[in-house]
Amino acid sequence: MNNVFVIYTGGTIGMVRDEQTGTFIPFDFDLIAKNIPELARLNYNLRVHSFTPIIDSSNMTPAIWLEMASLIKDNYDDYDGFVILHGSDTMAFSASALSFILDGLQKPVILSGSQLPIGEIRTDARENLITALELASAKKRGKSLIHEVCIFFDNKLFRGNRSFKYNSAKFEAFRSPNYPVLVEAGVYLKYNNDALLNNSGMDFQLHTRLDDAVSVLKLYPGISKQVVRAVLESDARSVIMETFGSGNTTTDSWFLDMLRQTIRNGKNILNISQCKVGSVELGRYETSKWLKEMGVLNGYDMTFEAAVTKLMYLQGEFDKQSDVAYWAEKNIRGELTVQD
Repeated sequence: MNNVFVIYTGGTIGMVRDEQTGTFIPFDFDLIAKNIPELARLNYNLRVHSFTPIIDSSNMTPAIWLEMASLIKDNYDDYDGFVILHGSDTMAFSASALSFILDGLQKPVILSGSQLPIGEIRTDARENLITALELASAKKRGKSLIHEVCIFFDNKLFRGNRSFKYNSAKFEAFRSPNYPVLVEAGVYLKYNNDALLNNSGMDFQLHTRLDDAVSVLKLYPGISKQVVRAVLESDARSVIMETFGSGNTTTDSWFLDMLRQTIRNGKNILNISQCKVGSVELGRYETSKWLKEMGVLNGYDMTFEAAVTKLMYLQGEFDKQSDVAYWAEKNIRGELTVQD
């Protein structure tokens, strides 16, 4: 029998339409099981932990990430894998955060949910949940096939820290353009073994410190000094700078001077692109040459979700800004591809 631990946080998958108001309201996992009778036919021993109260994913916090991670750590030895039912809006943030918190993971942690509530006739919840359970318990020669935190949605399994939600109106809600799909679910489950992490031989450990002192500077033509100053002079230890194309910014002297002063003051500035496909290439164009020379960090092809949660994790681990800066540019959980 396959043993799977299910963490039910809430989200659309657990919604039911209120007959009086017509709006969707949350309900408990027992009713999910009643709406998916196929679960009773599966050879699974399911243990369910439901959050009380149920959490709308827009209210997700680092404290809840740590609570989910602690549940996984406490039950790690007793289960083949873990499924987290989660609202899709912040699912990529949670998957990214858990990938950094759960170090040396050698069992699957699969986040899933749905675009339509479980009680709707055309819901995508059934296939997403059933396949997520199958992936969470998949083994070969007695060992788990998946050693990482993933998102399963619309017949595809993605690396969690490479994914982002791109569509709120289609079942195909997530994409991972800078990293291959890990598993495609058709008539058979087609594993992309070369793309999967392999943590065999590593020690599994839980990291319990997150520092959310991170700010975001998203550039746009005409951005003012006041806006840039407000972000750079905040109390954050690190600034994520969302730049144009392959990492380019304006070369106006006032802007570059502000960045230099921010770095001299001991803050880290991590450069990621506003483009969803491709990578930051500092120094490729003159507009980014100055950034590289002053010490702006290269975020390569990290998603925004991975960049935010990685910095929270690193700042929780390291008191020295130089240590945070060093590891921010390194691939530690499969979250980025370093360009030669």
